[in-house]
Amino acid sequence: MEGLDTLRLTAREAKKLLVDGEISSAELTKAYLDQIAAVEDRVRAYILVTADNAAKYSTKVDREMQAMRGPLAGLPIAVKDNMVTEGVTTTCASRILNNYMPVYTATAVRQLWDDHVVMLGKTNLDEFAMGSSTENSSFQTTRNPWDLGTVPGGSSGGSAAAVAAGEALWGLGSDTGGSIRQPAALCGVVGMKPTYGLVSRYGLIAFASSLDQIGPLTRSVYDCALLLRHIMGKDPHDATSVTAPAPVDLPSAERLDGLRVGIPREYLAVGIEAGVRSRFDETVALVEELGGSCVEVSLPHTEYALPAYYIIAPAEASANLARFDGVRYGYRAADAGDLLTMYERTRGEGFGPEVKRRIMIGTYALSAGYYDAYYGRAQRVRTLVRRDFDEVFAEVDLVASPTSPTVAFPVGARTGDPLAMYMSDLCTIPVNLAGLPAISIPCGLSDGLPVGFQLIGPAFSENRVLGAAHALEAALGFDTAPPFRDAAAARVTGAAGHESAGPAR
Repeated sequence: MEGLDTLRLTAREAKKLLVDGEISSAELTKAYLDQIAAVEDRVRAYILVTADNAAKYSTKVDREMQAMRGPLAGLPIAVKDNMVTEGVTTTCASRILNNYMPVYTATAVRQLWDDHVVMLGKTNLDEFAMGSSTENSSFQTTRNPWDLGTVPGGSSGGSAAAVAAGEALWGLGSDTGGSIRQPAALCGVVGMKPTYGLVSRYGLIAFASSLDQIGPLTRSVYDCALLLRHIMGKDPHDATSVTAPAPVDLPSAERLDGLRVGIPREYLAVGIEAGVRSRFDETVALVEELGGSCVEVSLPHTEYALPAYYIIAPAEASANLARFDGVRYGYRAADAGDLLTMYERTRGEGFGPEVKRRIMIGTYALSAGYYDAYYGRAQRVRTLVRRDFDEVFAEVDLVASPTSPTVAFPVGARTGDPLAMYMSDLCTIPVNLAGLPAISIPCGLSDGLPVGFQLIGPAFSENRVLGAAHALEAALGFDTAPPFRDAAAARVTGAAGHESAGPAR
């Protein structure tokens, strides 16, 4: 189909084109593969593009359409490269898993494959999902298509950039402390972290098990709901997964009549950029124009959320990443001589600086004599953060905040200052500590870069969050097509994605 605008096409619109016979799955997939070929050398969203497999599988969907009917059949998707995919390499953007070929598929991905979704490839991320800019990848730095001299956010920056750049119809990401919502905000797309346990973590290579959650990155709130309802559900392989108390509805709300929205004063006192604050205030005013009411609320333990997170998450990472030792799979240091040396050299050569930093912090926090002083105390703070939300949600329906304190920052601007990088997630981390659902939608531009508006709800209030976000999205009318400002394109470095053998998906 000529003239297909992958920069604006939603999954809902694409499915209608398929159902009406105006386009085939093969043609739709080719449009995205063509866009990847056109811009990927500048954006670097993918670690791996499975072009041959995508073309073959989309053709199979067309040929067997009667047997492959369904709301997602034939729609192409990008998958973050920390979700295992049978027969297709999964690297977590780390040298230690450079050539790892999984023998099974993550439940969330398997559910989409069962729905006959076409996988375009595996997207870049901060190594083992540890970072807020996708600069910690061992392979390449992903660029923000709104300004190629800036970061896309992280750790799901590859999936967010792919959707923003028209290189994917939608994508899967994972969110441990804001890793879906923050890149969604910086790239001008929609990103949602579901309630903890709503989506199975089986096959998601663990960073911090009590915080990690898979979720959608899309071009619209409707698409977000559509994708979420197909990846959620109880999974016997994941003991922390749950059956949702209600199905996820496809949102249709146009008004916010009667909706009570809390504005936490603590979130607006953390160095919010002037342009971000202006777009946020305008969107709050829009909530009231649509019939909602906004009141100031307090989440008093917010200031302790960031330090608590950076004890809990590294501690869990230290335990989870102990399995990468060169013995069973992944990279192994050559000519190590003895077992201990092999462990040390494998992990020293295989892990990048940020992963090593967090492993060391976490190991220290869990060590004898320090466990109660650090990890135990951080868990008690986590309980206080959750109680803050419980008390606020007794008064309001949703909480709103900026998603990120800033718009996208220049590549390299924070790599030498880890604390400044960690501050990128000030507004998103409390949600993960409390296990709540939250969504980021684009609410305008500041200095030509997207600003994200975050809505947070009580546990399992996905329908309320999505409904409010849908009404706001329609009223905001944000144009998702980025300008691909190209000032830094000539300096883009990194390895190109490569084709992989594997099942035709």
